[in-house]
Amino acid sequence: MSSASSHPTAGPDRRTVVAAVGAAGLAAALTACGSGDDSAGTDSAATGAASDGGGTALARTADIPEGGGKIFKDQGVVVTQPTAGTYKAFSAECTHQGCAVGSVAHGMIVCPCHGSEFSVADGSVKKGPAMKGLAPARITVSGDDIRLA
Repeated sequence: MSSASSHPTAGPDRRTVVAAVGAAGLAAALTACGSGDDSAGTDSAATGAASDGGGTALARTADIPEGGGKIFKDQGVVVTQPTAGTYKAFSAECTHQGCAVGSVAHGMIVCPCHGSEFSVADGSVKKGPAMKGLAPARITVSGDDIRLA
């Protein structure tokens, strides 16, 4: 005689399977959303590092107008000179919907997509629809050279 039951064993019910699949999908989506943020600040400096270890050469100080700035699309940064001899750098990606900022004029960094404006001094929002300021970027100024740090 066999001790095995002739009744099949019960597996997980339908609700358990649906909940598990939903949880796995949510976890995958959250992982995908977060993965882009971790590498955002490292690609430019890592891929274009100069042989002297000083970072990617961007411009000469004379190239950045006082009270204005210049956008470096390939590196994804905007460099500004809010006051004479003071240089700042910010991400060139608008915080509203990710468009690249298009111009720097009258003390503002301007996004052409929806009109957001950011301060050249600190990247803060001066006109929406953006709700968050531009992320700071690291630069070094040595003599007349401006480089990504």
